[in-house]
Amino acid sequence: MNVELHNIQNFQVVPQECVSYIGKYVTSTQYQVDSERTIEECLVYLSTGCTLNKDGRDVWLFDIDDTLLSTVPYFKKHQFGGEQLNLTSLEEWMRLGKAPVLEYSLKLFNELKSIGVQIILVSSRREHLRSATIDNLVDVGYHGWTSLILRGPEDELDGVQKFKANVRKQLICDGYRIWGILGDQYSSFKGLPSVKRTFKLPNPLYCVA
Repeated sequence: MNVELHNIQNFQVVPQECVSYIGKYVTSTQYQVDSERTIEECLVYLSTGCTLNKDGRDVWLFDIDDTLLSTVPYFKKHQFGGEQLNLTSLEEWMRLGKAPVLEYSLKLFNELKSIGVQIILVSSRREHLRSATIDNLVDVGYHGWTSLILRGPEDELDGVQKFKANVRKQLICDGYRIWGILGDQYSSFKGLPSVKRTFKLPNPLYCVA
């Protein structure tokens, strides 16, 4: 909780006294219920707060990891975030393309498609994971997105927050209206330009700045 509130700075690993609690939470019904509630709020907003032009310029942004796909199986083998993150190991797991779907996010994804909203995926995954990422997404039921934006070599020096803010800026300059963002990290939302609404899924496993 103190990490979420930014009372703990430079968060690297889950404290050992919290590992058991977090492991129980992310494998529990409560985690699913909390995620479902987030998606319900997205759907309420779509039905009551969005006046779509349906001209191909209405857009919704999604993060990927722990937003569309779950990394819980990976972190289950690494003390639920209690080990220092090994990016090489994580990317090797991502390359296998076996991350399971987050069912409630898929529900929102399909609802957006059905009403003509363009879907753009913006992930901190690096460009060399593109093929594996696409295969994984399609295998678990995601298809029909407008574009998939990953970090290229030119983005390596920027933090995730700046990278995603730059993507939003370019989309708005291109004439898109970003109605909402769904993500599990604050770095998906922070920075300018801001958008009409943002929705955060629970994720106590790690913090990406």
